[in-house]
Amino acid sequence: MQEIPYSVRRSDRARSIRVTVDATRGVELVLPRRATEREAQAAVRELGPWIERRWRELGRTRAAVAARGGAVPYLGELLTLVGEPGRVRVARRDGVLFVPDGDARQAALERWYRRRARAEIAPRLERACGLAGHGYGKLTIRGQRTRWASCSRTGTMSFNWRLLLAPEPVVDYVVWHEVCHLQVMDHSPRFWQLLAGFCPDYRERAAWLRRHGATLVL
Repeated sequence: MQEIPYSVRRSDRARSIRVTVDATRGVELVLPRRATEREAQAAVRELGPWIERRWRELGRTRAAVAARGGAVPYLGELLTLVGEPGRVRVARRDGVLFVPDGDARQAALERWYRRRARAEIAPRLERACGLAGHGYGKLTIRGQRTRWASCSRTGTMSFNWRLLLAPEPVVDYVVWHEVCHLQVMDHSPRFWQLLAGFCPDYRERAAWLRRHGATLVL
């Protein structure tokens, strides 16, 4: 385990030691303020096999992202990135995204994806709610670390902007998943039966998201 680097972050909100492994932060150990270094080391030793397995998966994820070259996925397409000095906003022309040069590129790309996420998801959500006979409260676009979407009991729908890096059928599945939660808030057999009625191949779409979700990064 010593050869795998990891960072430590202390959090006032953490109630227990938590380990995360993802494509952007690598291996991160989140500790409650009062946790000792000995407790942290014990957690790393205990979770060593899982961390090493996730680290190997992370390597495959990084390889898949690197294989895109100078392009980013968008609803099943690959859009070529073309940097332009002095540009501050991303603009699309057919299969090309014109982006800022240098350090500003990443933040500008994320802002563009967030705007597009609202434009793409809102009509899908309206259509699904209309077919299901339910209304929702409001739509928010977020950058959740561990969720693709959520539905609150008040009907607030939150979707992760990174979904736009997935193919359209996967986005549609996530929308239907949350719309079905307007009627059934849990994941009981009744929920899955309801979802199957609207999205019969949801299992295949959900499996794709599980297999490739870690690659949905810029």
